[in-house]
Amino acid sequence: MNMMFSKISSKSQTVIPREVREKLGLRPGDRLAYALTDTGVVIKKAKAGVEDDPFAVFSEWASPEDDAAYADL
Repeated sequence: MNMMFSKISSKSQTVIPREVREKLGLRPGDRLAYALTDTGVVIKKAKAGVEDDPFAVFSEWASPEDDAAYADL
């Protein structure tokens, strides 16, 4: 495993190492997704628009029947 390090600033900011940015294909303005695991944290490039999906918050409307009913909208 190739370990890389960075510091956290007083504003909780850090620089993502170049090798990580290249591996994830990160560009300015991209968003990151963090997943907590039993052994640490997984960082991924977030898919565009995931955080802006209004239906992502409303799980009660996430059935196959709802998908079919609203498919033509």
